[in-house]
Amino acid sequence: MFAPPPVLETDRLILRAPAAEDFEAWAAFAADEETMRHIGGVQARSVAWRGLCSVLGAWSIRGFSMFSVIEKSSGRWIGRLGPWQPEGWPGTEVGWALSRDTWGQGYATEGASACMDYAFDVLGWREAIHTIEPANTASQAVAKKLGSTLWGPAAMPAPYEDMAVESWGQTRAQWLGRRLNRPA
Repeated sequence: MFAPPPVLETDRLILRAPAAEDFEAWAAFAADEETMRHIGGVQARSVAWRGLCSVLGAWSIRGFSMFSVIEKSSGRWIGRLGPWQPEGWPGTEVGWALSRDTWGQGYATEGASACMDYAFDVLGWREAIHTIEPANTASQAVAKKLGSTLWGPAAMPAPYEDMAVESWGQTRAQWLGRRLNRPA
């Protein structure tokens, strides 16, 4: 059995394991066409429920998974992000998906940065990728802000095998080198 999921905090966010009380916001997020455009498409409530349970269950099976993202100023659930590697995934990923009304506020970069630290420092990952559709320029911009570069096309497992994605990433050494050069 793995240790209980940690709670990570940034200046504006609380990153914690998903919980039952997140479901209504999670389902609304999954039903939003624009939010879901680059991450598999709109999901019915029943599929959103299975997604929430899958992310939460990965904490028990893998010892890591995506976090629910809670906006400190409002206390509301605004998305999911963090370490992720389902069966057949193209690598150890730090991914992000946030509610549309929070886009452009830097939350993805802020939360993903904390998760990159967690993945390399606590989980001991050697590299982290971000699987991003070629048309998703907003997520590509986040990857670039994190210091990741385009590694090339990635093969996704079923049922996403027909989804065109690119792998953006960096090694532990690259992340640590960048972190050492960040302003305090």
